[in-house]
Amino acid sequence: MPQPHIIQALHIPPVPWRNGGGQTRELLTRPDPTPTAPAAPSAWHLRISLADVDRSGPFSAYPGVERWFCVVTGAGVRLNIDGREQRMDPGSPPLRFSGASHVACDLLAGPTRDLNLMTTSGQGQMLPVEPGRLWRSAVPQRGLFTRIAGTWTGARGARQVLAGQTLLWMDEAAEGTWDFVPDDTGTIAGTGTLAGPPGWWLAYAPETGGANQ
Repeated sequence: MPQPHIIQALHIPPVPWRNGGGQTRELLTRPDPTPTAPAAPSAWHLRISLADVDRSGPFSAYPGVERWFCVVTGAGVRLNIDGREQRMDPGSPPLRFSGASHVACDLLAGPTRDLNLMTTSGQGQMLPVEPGRLWRSAVPQRGLFTRIAGTWTGARGARQVLAGQTLLWMDEAAEGTWDFVPDDTGTIAGTGTLAGPPGWWLAYAPETGGANQ
């Protein structure tokens, strides 16, 4: 049975944003990067990254890219997307928008860390983990990003203990339900409380219409 890829986000050195306004950690791209591939969306169909935003300013533009966005830590942000305002905090549902949009970002109360899923073709999906509720998807390429430590259980008895801010990803996941049980002692940023979900389910269908809950 294929084993999941486990990527601990904070073990990956951050690199500057394309526009220099923040830093990002690239967790996963499909196809995998090669030494000769250009550092541009034309090199991938799927990209999952974790961004640190420490000051207000514009997002980088990604024409031809569909974006999913959620707040992992921090008070959150106020986004202005092509003139439409959207307030996002860790409890907000993931936001989907065009990478070609003009996005201005204002921090609500200090720095934030944000999860991004981008696609140049096919269909992506980002859903909050609901403790006690199993997740089922027919898409083989799918994963989990954790906010806090816990235990993931997949199909056919697969099981993995995960640290907080970790990506678990499978390119050929077996059919069946997934579950994530967060540790009772897990907290966000030492606050002793957890506002928002313990993680997010992620999926990518190369062909449109395959990512279903």
